[in-house]
Amino acid sequence: MTTSARTVLFHELGGPDVLTVEEVELPDPGPGEVLVKVEALGLNRAEAMLRSGAYFYQPTLPGSRNGYEAAGEVAAVGTGVTAFAPGDPVLTAANFNLSSHGVYGDLVLLPETSLVPRPAGIDAVTAAAVWLTYTTAYGALIQRAGLAAGDRVLITGASSGAGTAAIQVARRAGAVPIAATRTEAKRQALLDLGAEHVVVTDREDLTKETRRLTDGRGADIIMDAIGGPVFRELGEAAAEDATMISYGWLSEQPIELPRNWPVTVHGYSNFTLTGTADGRRRAADYIGSGLTDGTLRPVVGEVFDGLDRIRDAHRLMESNRHTGKIVVQV
Repeated sequence: MTTSARTVLFHELGGPDVLTVEEVELPDPGPGEVLVKVEALGLNRAEAMLRSGAYFYQPTLPGSRNGYEAAGEVAAVGTGVTAFAPGDPVLTAANFNLSSHGVYGDLVLLPETSLVPRPAGIDAVTAAAVWLTYTTAYGALIQRAGLAAGDRVLITGASSGAGTAAIQVARRAGAVPIAATRTEAKRQALLDLGAEHVVVTDREDLTKETRRLTDGRGADIIMDAIGGPVFRELGEAAAEDATMISYGWLSEQPIELPRNWPVTVHGYSNFTLTGTADGRRRAADYIGSGLTDGTLRPVVGEVFDGLDRIRDAHRLMESNRHTGKIVVQV
């Protein structure tokens, strides 16, 4: 048997207007598969990059799917599935190929290993803003960089979903988050989220300000979403023996390494965390405890109603006017 699902597809590379909502037939779940009724989607920069051809792999055209992050409820399970049952609230684990398993739709079919339980007591809109932002910040800062109390952490792209999560993860560890953003309009929101300092790069020199704010030492950890030539420049803001994490490619230019040493440079992919059952368990435990004690507070910038607003949601994401996560209710 098959089930009809409203699904967002794109058949050519381009801007938000290439996204279309179409009816797609989904088969019943096979062995190890789960059919999920989607309630809300959380948007990520990677999805705009895939749509435009700028991601680290290319979409499969025509008919590429898109979307890493969804909150929903299990509708049906295939044989051999033991971790989930119909009615269970779940999140997608964002550990799959976007072209084939993207979750922009009202129903999606995923492997059991691409789902995690939704944190208790969290509504779908909030839940859609949780998983990828906090796993990225947790994996990059704690698992990769060894974040410790007292560390000065410079966070670029700080108003993004992952950026706002990184501020909270750093604060939760007793570290000192320094948020970098382009415009003055976002300063107060970042301070309210827990940033110790905010550097507005449109009018302040990021390197000089970071040095000043750290009494000349520089940042112990730099978490960068931009890449390109900016990454080399960020080296000047790094302390001796600092750890620099590159996790995003907002610049389409090749990444340039810093010239000052010693620093440790890591490229971070979230698949290293969410690709294993143990990694997903550790991340879920961390997020669940943070939501329970209130140290992690998901930031939802704007909510759009319905799959037909997916183009508008992508336009807002590309405008950089928002702070936090953009969510589409399904």
